[in-house]
Amino acid sequence: MRAITCWSKQLKSDKGGIFLNVVEIAQLAATAAEEKKAQDIIILDIRGLSVFADYFVICHGNSQTQVQAIVNGIKDKVLESDLILKGIEGFQDARWVLIDLGDVVVHVFHKDEREFYDLERLWGDARQLKVQ
Repeated sequence: MRAITCWSKQLKSDKGGIFLNVVEIAQLAATAAEEKKAQDIIILDIRGLSVFADYFVICHGNSQTQVQAIVNGIKDKVLESDLILKGIEGFQDARWVLIDLGDVVVHVFHKDEREFYDLERLWGDARQLKVQ
């Protein structure tokens, strides 16, 4: 596996810190989305297909309020895990929100936007990982 740029920061603990690899970060985001009742959560392995990320996590909510709750849940879990959150775009409108975790990009859609943009089809060559 190649070097990963999205490592967690060293946690100050007796155990010397916890480090997550990029797949574990994608799984963490997917689990956080699931906890907020996100729908149809998938992880796409886009290594070799993209230069800006290694994995996409894609999910949707059925209302703007739910989309914002999903985003807040993911943000909270990422920060609790002492990971670096590079940015969030689209939160106010809550139609298509991007969460930048470095090598992992999370797409939280409103259901209507997800159907319209159909990222799964656009990235059809990507391998889909099982959400654990």
